[in-house]
Amino acid sequence: MQPKINIRNKKARFEYEILDTYVAGIQLTGTEIKSIRASKARITESFCEFNDKGELFAINMFIEEYINGNIYNHKPKSERRLLLNKRELKKLQKEVQNVGLTIIPLKLFLTDKGWAKLEIGLAKGKKLYDKRETLKDRDSKRNLDRIKKIYK
Repeated sequence: MQPKINIRNKKARFEYEILDTYVAGIQLTGTEIKSIRASKARITESFCEFNDKGELFAINMFIEEYINGNIYNHKPKSERRLLLNKRELKKLQKEVQNVGLTIIPLKLFLTDKGWAKLEIGLAKGKKLYDKRETLKDRDSKRNLDRIKKIYK
């Protein structure tokens, strides 16, 4: 049994308000999936974008080169195609073009079959005062947890 691989984009929930989430497959090469299984990937600075044909790509996603890969190794920051249904792609493209939302990766994980999946979110950027509100809520929740722990 392989260990659980769960690479998260922690900055995304702070920077953006997530409106909707989707799970997409990723088109990878052999050495890319081996690096992901070794937890050698980052999605913190990545985003998703449509090309002219209406295909969705994950851009700026970093997957480290595989150590034992020789001349067949991959490029660490290449564009990777995301696999979704046509209906979902059209809906996402319409939302991005008309409303001005963005698509960001939230989590990279492996399924039970060993396939790499990327959880993406349709997001709207937060304003500075929204970010302050998030920090304030997080601090107050932490303080309440401390108080509850003392009185248990």
